Amino acid sequence: AMLDPDSGLSLTIARIVQRLKGSSLHSQLERQARVSLHKPEIKLESLKQDIKEFLKTSGWEKKLQNAVYSELNVFPSPCHPAAPPEHMKEPLAYMRKAQGSWEKRILKSLNSMCTELSIPLAQKRPVSEQKELLNKWNEMGTDEPDLSLFRPVYAPKDFLEVLMNLRNPNYDSGEQPSFRNHLGLIQVPLKVKDIPELKEDFSELGLNIGQLGIDDSAQVPPEFFENEHVRIGQKVLAEQDSAAAQQYVRQGCPTALRADLWALILNISNQPEDILYYEQLKSNVIQHDLLVDSLIYKDVKLTASNDDYYFVFEDYLYQVLLCFSRDTSVLEHFAYSSATPPKSYIRGKVGMEEYAVFYPPNGVIPFHGFSMYVAPLCFLYHEPSKLYQIFREMYVRFFFRLHSISSHPSGIVSLCLLFETLLQTHLPQLFYHLREIGAQPLRISFKWMVRAFSGYLATDQLLLLWDRILGYNSLEILAVLAAAVFAFRAVNLMEVTSLAAAEAVLADLSTLKVMPLLQIFLFATVT
Repeated sequence: AMLDPDSGLSLTIARIVQRLKGSSLHSQLERQARVSLHKPEIKLESLKQDIKEFLKTSGWEKKLQNAVYSELNVFPSPCHPAAPPEHMKEPLAYMRKAQGSWEKRILKSLNSMCTELSIPLAQKRPVSEQKELLNKWNEMGTDEPDLSLFRPVYAPKDFLEVLMNLRNPNYDSGEQPSFRNHLGLIQVPLKVKDIPELKEDFSELGLNIGQLGIDDSAQVPPEFFENEHVRIGQKVLAEQDSAAAQQYVRQGCPTALRADLWALILNISNQPEDILYYEQLKSNVIQHDLLVDSLIYKDVKLTASNDDYYFVFEDYLYQVLLCFSRDTSVLEHFAYSSATPPKSYIRGKVGMEEYAVFYPPNGVIPFHGFSMYVAPLCFLYHEPSKLYQIFREMYVRFFFRLHSISSHPSGIVSLCLLFETLLQTHLPQLFYHLREIGAQPLRISFKWMVRAFSGYLATDQLLLLWDRILGYNSLEILAVLAAAVFAFRAVNLMEVTSLAAAEAVLADLSTLKVMPLLQIFLFATVT
């Protein structure tokens, strides 16, 4: 049920006030207001007005604005007050049910690994081991534990199989003519955008607009655009306005400004209390040994350690991911995620809620390739607690949607459907050809989208892509890029006769230039 705009707005305001009340920003604002009382320019007769003015000129009003903007970006618009809370997680019952049974499968896999290896889910480390871990905290990669018995809990292709089997039970696919013609692997009727709608949404990527990542725009000499764009970027940073930064990065971030602009959009300032919080997470890692630690370790060894771009960041990845698994503040995102954090029971107390704990403490079980969400951020942030906060915020805004089943437009199901629909509509010959030879395009592109292309594109190109994810607060661009890659390689793909051959044509994306591909696909395709 949609709300009328006014009551929707007041609900939103109430929720934001509620959330900001407990924040450190709230106590800082109170402290600043108290301090200001001693200033000569603050008069008793105009107290309220003067304090407001002081908070404005001293930059605190901006900080509050950014915090509000950040909340608006993360939380969905409020449901009807009468709607049950699970509707905020996921409005469609069959999606909630599918996500629930997928979670059961993951847990079963995790528990059977525990039993097979007779390793507990969690145990306190002996003091000697704690000391050793503390000493080698910055070079954990030198360790070579035997992880041959550990296996990833699941890989993207297992997850794709689940998505292919999704069906809406109240709905016979013969009913709606528009959907009956969908010949892709995803068989659920969700509304996805067509090219005209995407053009409108991504209008800043248009052919006549300056872009970073396009070398030869006919309209504007690139060096002229770049110099001007850098100047505006510096101004946006000086203003410290998250909304302006988000609009700005739609045309790409100058390399030198990217780290600060992303932090501004994500509202991360790395305050002393944030650094302290990170240190607490670290000491939790030092004290307790979790089974997921081995999964994280194995994932880094299998992915980033073998990557030409990212292997140098191996130690950062362990630090960030081990701390992330301990971070209970991540649990807050389950309010608007279709997923539910897994529970574990203290031995002998199964089913007794008072003995239940979330496992891992952040509620997120890593899968094969998870560490690639962190790897690109290591290029931008070299201070562990800042890197950590940026990653955590990227995860609770975006990445969680890539491995949970939901009907959200940025959720992986919608992205798959958008990808298949774009190909079937705009490259029908290619789509039918690949389908006929048993090389359904989604079988190839799924892993790109689940990882947000990390590990597939060259890093400079990946960062230009992620600029736009932040700029548009949406993951839809991943599906558009996946379709654009197929369009770009269409001539070669028309000649292949097997899935293996199609995969070979698309095996190496490291030479691709993201922005020209997106522009040509969106703005030069005849619709």
